[in-house]
Amino acid sequence: MLPAKPVAPRPVVRPVAVAEEGAGRPCPSCGTPNSPERRFCRRCAAPLTPSAKADPLPWWRTVWPFRRRVRASSGRLVRLLVILAVVAALCAGAVLLLPAGRALYEDTLDKLSDPKPMTPSHTVATAEIPGHPVTNTTDGLANRYWGVPGPGASVTYTFGKPFRMVDMIITNGASKDPQEYAREGRALRMDLEVTTQNGDRHDKELTLSDKAGTQTIVTGISDVKTVRLVLRSATGLTPGRHLALAEVEFFQRS
Repeated sequence: MLPAKPVAPRPVVRPVAVAEEGAGRPCPSCGTPNSPERRFCRRCAAPLTPSAKADPLPWWRTVWPFRRRVRASSGRLVRLLVILAVVAALCAGAVLLLPAGRALYEDTLDKLSDPKPMTPSHTVATAEIPGHPVTNTTDGLANRYWGVPGPGASVTYTFGKPFRMVDMIITNGASKDPQEYAREGRALRMDLEVTTQNGDRHDKELTLSDKAGTQTIVTGISDVKTVRLVLRSATGLTPGRHLALAEVEFFQRS
């Protein structure tokens, strides 16, 4: 057998006695007493005189360009210019988007409301066939109609007070009945001219289907004072026939 290798004895660590400090300020973390000259706890090494925390910044100081702490006058001019530019951009955007926002608001109210019929106080036409006056378009009866010799004739409806015209319903031809409808000519296109109380005019070209029954035209115009319809694009206007318009109904926001 080979002889064993000698092994050096391991050093023995002897604990060093720590002098107890019976008097002194206690550690704010663990409560151990410490001598007055100490800055850190002799047990847990926590600071014995912790510095006071700075007050939290207000929310607006956490948003750029306010989040930097100002030293002397450093960056104040740049931040001021940025703030002025942002304010100017917001004002310009509000001016540009105001008409669109108002139109969206009015359209939403139109959809949420229950429209009520509005009757014109005065109705005048440029032409009419005897026995078929223009007042037939507002009598509430779809089997009587306003007759004119041909396209180009117009009717103007005047209202006693301005109102928000949500939509209008047109019953084209001589009647709602399909057989009566086809007996007279019809205007497949109409020019709509709406005048408001302050004199503004809204023009729209209406394209109608060649079928019996009602057809709804969405308008959404405020402060309506007069409505004028001009008959165009006649169909079924053979000799012995004339253009017919049975009914025009107007509806306001409730």
